[in-house]
Amino acid sequence: MFLKIKNIGKYGKIGGEIKAPPSKSYSHRAIILASFADGESVIRDVLLSEDTYSSITACESFGAKIKLIENNKSLKILATPAIQNISNDAIDLNNSGTTLRIMTSIAGLSSNKTIFTGDESLKTRPMQILLDAGRDLGLNAKSINDNGKPPIAIEPGFVGGKTVIDGSVSSQFISSLLIAGTISDNGIDLEVKGDFISKSYVAMTLDIMEKFGINFVSDLFTKGHEDCCEANKKCASTFFKIKPQKYISREYTVEGDFSSASYPLSLVAIMGGEIRVNNLFKDSKQGDKLILEILEKMGANITIDDDYIVLKSDGNLNGIDMNLNNSPDLLPTVSVLAAMAKGTTKIYGVHHARFKETDRIAKCAEELKKLNINVREFDDGMEIIGGLNLNKNDVEDNNLDNSPIILNSHNDHRIAMAFSLIGLKREIAIENGDVFDVSFPNFLEIMAEIGFYLELE
Repeated sequence: MFLKIKNIGKYGKIGGEIKAPPSKSYSHRAIILASFADGESVIRDVLLSEDTYSSITACESFGAKIKLIENNKSLKILATPAIQNISNDAIDLNNSGTTLRIMTSIAGLSSNKTIFTGDESLKTRPMQILLDAGRDLGLNAKSINDNGKPPIAIEPGFVGGKTVIDGSVSSQFISSLLIAGTISDNGIDLEVKGDFISKSYVAMTLDIMEKFGINFVSDLFTKGHEDCCEANKKCASTFFKIKPQKYISREYTVEGDFSSASYPLSLVAIMGGEIRVNNLFKDSKQGDKLILEILEKMGANITIDDDYIVLKSDGNLNGIDMNLNNSPDLLPTVSVLAAMAKGTTKIYGVHHARFKETDRIAKCAEELKKLNINVREFDDGMEIIGGLNLNKNDVEDNNLDNSPIILNSHNDHRIAMAFSLIGLKREIAIENGDVFDVSFPNFLEIMAEIGFYLELE
């Protein structure tokens, strides 16, 4: 299906007040931890999307009882009494890399064999680093096609212990080992070596593990590591030590998602206006909170309160240099902002974005070039010379015509949503534009609330 712009507010007016959708990352983790905790949990304000339904399916395959309550806005989860895969078939996780990676280690705790598979995109996601690091912990898992990618077959045997992992490809590997290692026989003593990318996602994992009753020791939060993270330097190693424990059931409310909020915030920053986004927390561990710093540096005015954000903009944005090492999901959004801004934007430190739903560096560059935007692609990012921030009536002066340009989401939800913002300044249609359901099912409705009307054809 094609995602198209239907209308842009009354007299071009953009802005208003919305509630940020629930965090996908926290929703995944809450569903999984509650499914293997002692007793019954209630997860409120949970994101129900294609990706999180994959986590629900996987957890139910291991015996958890999960049902929707409170007008389908919350989940009641009765944990499985013993980790045992009750599915006789391969478990299809569709496109959810988070579910695949976290559940691979947990499946090793089962008393029988598990096979995880998914769609064609999921079958391109690298897994070998996790499989190798897990071997020292008793994880008996292999790539069925012997290419280090799904489908993955997991035999019983995960007992925990001590291991080392390369942190340069995906933080989800680390979260996977920590979550499963905690409830293994021996706990986990984990060393992350080298360039530890997307540390913020592991910080989120530890944050929610702590809320579900887990005590841990780690030097992730020491001053040295914070400085290293900010300077994009490589730490020699990071340590985690967790003794064997049980997750404790609880009531848990999922906070708003900075990744999803980046689209309405960027919309107003580009067009000009004012927006208030509720359910975004000042003390959030989410790495994509960086979007606030990015928009402020580009020229927007940001006010941060305890549980909401206010953005004001005159629509005049400037290019910046930005390290997205801990915020790879922001790459499509920032690339579109850069295309709309004056001057040059350099995005760096985000080589791991090449291993997401698609190679986001290559695909974002490919789509920007269709718009005659000057893009230089690097191994770990891109340089973008802005110039698309113009009125639709002015396109002839910029060697553009009024015919729609067909862009492609490459079946990546974040590319579809970010590149829809191009419609503010240029007639476009996004092929495979309906993939936003993966993380933001009510994307069209939320954007319409602030005057940006999209439709699918």
